[in-house]
Amino acid sequence: MTLDDLIIQTVTPTTHDLGDFKVHRSLPVKGRTMVGPFIFFDQAGPAQIGPGQGIDVRPHPHINLSTVTYMYEGAFLHRDSLGTQQLIEPGAVNLMTAGKGIVHSERSPDEDRVKASKLSAIQTWLALPDAIEEMDPAFEHVAANALPEIEGGGARARVIMGSLWGETSPVTTYAHTIYADIQMTPGGRIAIDASADERALYVSGGDAMLDGLMLTPQTLYVLRPGTSATLSSLDGGRIVLCGGEAFTSPRHVWWNFVSSRPDRLMQAREDWEALRFPLIPGDDQEYIPIPQGRPKTVSYP
Repeated sequence: MTLDDLIIQTVTPTTHDLGDFKVHRSLPVKGRTMVGPFIFFDQAGPAQIGPGQGIDVRPHPHINLSTVTYMYEGAFLHRDSLGTQQLIEPGAVNLMTAGKGIVHSERSPDEDRVKASKLSAIQTWLALPDAIEEMDPAFEHVAANALPEIEGGGARARVIMGSLWGETSPVTTYAHTIYADIQMTPGGRIAIDASADERALYVSGGDAMLDGLMLTPQTLYVLRPGTSATLSSLDGGRIVLCGGEAFTSPRHVWWNFVSSRPDRLMQAREDWEALRFPLIPGDDQEYIPIPQGRPKTVSYP
């Protein structure tokens, strides 16, 4: 058996050097915008941040999607235009559903800025189904100890979203979604079943093999539908499993906006330029301006 028997696409992320840390972006890329509802997949860090420094993702808008922030190390303070102020720490989930429109920021908390700190996170966007793209915006935080974990065979997996290995996460899903954080000890093994329409594995650290075939770190592997396989590790590794139902209608992406309708992206662009989006209480003095030039959307399928 070869990797081609198990994998239909291998995605090497685009790496963006932001000075203090690097971001590895696997979705969207040419030829593959979505895996299930996942339409954006970033690994941020790992990074060392010196005393007196911090990360400041200034206020910016979203529409027609949910953002999912999952921390490996470090912390972010999330604020949004609903009035939410929520610290997220390792193992917890921030799910922000933009719907018809939301503005948020993510910044290093003050207590982390006065000391050396670390930052490592997986940040994803999930497209909303057509019928609820324009729902009211919402936010939920689920603590690490509320997420189910399964352990055995030298592997520990936290179910971030959806149902896997007989456990179900309490995090809201709007389409069938699977999302898990898998940590492997040396020699560990765990089964990856074929229950979702679309699935992908991302090796965020260490090493991993699929049915004995070595996978490359910082690489997204889109699995062949219907194929079961065993994930293992020689020296220990950390792997993300994500996916869910295949969307049948196209999704269009431009900047921070996702929609089934290209004209909706233009409307959102105009609304942000005109400052018609709501403001964030307590974080309304600056914002990320709209990119210049006419939007060039990426579409799927």
